[in-house]
Formats: sequence, structure tokens, C-alpha cells
Amino acid sequence: MRLMDVLLAIPQTLMAICIVAALGQGAFNLLIAMSASTVPKFVRIVRSSVLSLKQEEYIEAARACGTGDGRIIYRHVLPNVLGPIIVQATITMALTILTISSLSFIGLGVPTPEPEWGTILSDNKGQMRYNPHLCTIPGLAILLSVIAMNLIGDGLRDALDPKLKN
Repeated sequence: MRLMDVLLAIPQTLMAICIVAALGQGAFNLLIAMSASTVPKFVRIVRSSVLSLKQEEYIEAARACGTGDGRIIYRHVLPNVLGPIIVQATITMALTILTISSLSFIGLGVPTPEPEWGTILSDNKGQMRYNPHLCTIPGLAILLSVIAMNLIGDGLRDALDPKLKN
């Protein structure tokens, strides 16, 4: 867990920049960079959720009835850990969209022939005075995607939180 603490101390964008700079441009290298920079958050959430669930009374009751560890994990722990993971995934998707766009804007993302919002913004920043729609449309696409992912995450949090169901 100490390794995850060290990795969490490094900002996600900085870690992604370092990985892409080391591996080179490309969609696959960008995927590796984004995966490596977001895994520590998920590890921390799963660990904290499991540690808090381990102390619950229904887990102790299942253990007292002689239920095996595999069944307890499958029937009790996994369904309760899945909610926070799904919510974190939607929030991470929004941050990933921003990070990939910013890496492409500075030239470390997807190579030029492939369309990407950050690359489109970077290519058209000189035309902003005469053709503002060339920068406005990709910028709005990024904005709307991030807002949509955050709203989906909020909705899923409300739907999956057992404390809010009463």
C-alpha cells in the first residue's frame, strides 16, 4: 500500500506526461500512461471499502454461520464495493478526457493524422481570431463530455449509495 501512496503523491497529468515522453507518442502508449496513472486511485478505494466492510455486522454474522471466505466476498463484499468503483470510474473518465486532450494539445498525445480534440485545438489556435468556430467546437465537445461524465457519476452515486435509498 505504501507504493500506492507514493504513486498517489504524483499528479496524474505529470505521471502521464512522463510515461508518454518515455514511451513515445501513440494511442497505445497514451492508454498505458492513463491506466498507470489512474490505477492507484482505484486500489485505494477498493482497499478502504473492503476494510470498512470487513467490520460490518452482517459479515461477522455470515462468518459465524460458517460461510466461506469466497462466498462472503462474492455475496456481500463485491456488491458493496462495486458502487464506489463505478462512481470513481465515471469521474476518472472525465479526468482522462481532459488529460488526453491536454497531452494532445502540447504534442504528446495521439499523432496528427488521427483526429483528437486536443490536437484539433492545437492545430487551429492560430486561426482563432478569424475562424473562432475551429477552436470553439472542439472545446465545447470536451466541456460537454466532461460535464456529462460528471453528471453520470453523480447520478450513479445517488442510485448506488445504500444510505440514500431510505
